[in-house]
Amino acid sequence: MSKSSASNRRIILAGANPGLRLFDEHGKVTAYASIWMVDWSIRGSGTAVVLWFDGIVRVVSEDVDLASWLEQYFVRSFLEVQGLPWHEPAVERDLVQVSMNLADGLSAKAADIQIEMSGVLDRRLFATDNFQLADGNHSLSLVIAPVRSATVSIGGASVPGFVQVDGSPDKPGSSAFLTTAEVWQR
Repeated sequence: MSKSSASNRRIILAGANPGLRLFDEHGKVTAYASIWMVDWSIRGSGTAVVLWFDGIVRVVSEDVDLASWLEQYFVRSFLEVQGLPWHEPAVERDLVQVSMNLADGLSAKAADIQIEMSGVLDRRLFATDNFQLADGNHSLSLVIAPVRSATVSIGGASVPGFVQVDGSPDKPGSSAFLTTAEVWQR
């Protein structure tokens, strides 16, 4: 994409979208979570959690319209969910509380879902003008912080699985990460 095309884009969302995938010992995904803290978007602001576990997709937020848009417009297009049996979600109106910082990690609660992430490995800038979502090419910039560990529990029961950490000492990667200063443009 040319610089002039990218510069003509409009911001559609500003906020943060930490996420995680947990895996079993055979490398199969056991859970996926996308945590949203939307400061501003073309669909409003608020918090939401999208959780895939055992073939069921749950979307939780006080603003179910915003949360449904996040799940449909963004999450369904993410590479992390490709190959998962992604059915129409159960959308639940409930309070979502998120506490996050790039030093310590994240704690999120949505209905009976509890998510914890800790052990920040790195903090670095990521930017692209070529992020494919369902309705085409988008620009994305953010600060990403891969983490060493993450857990998900539902109704007090721990979801099985662990975080996969990879990369190099200079550029560690993880299947669980925090983000901040996240800006999507279309």
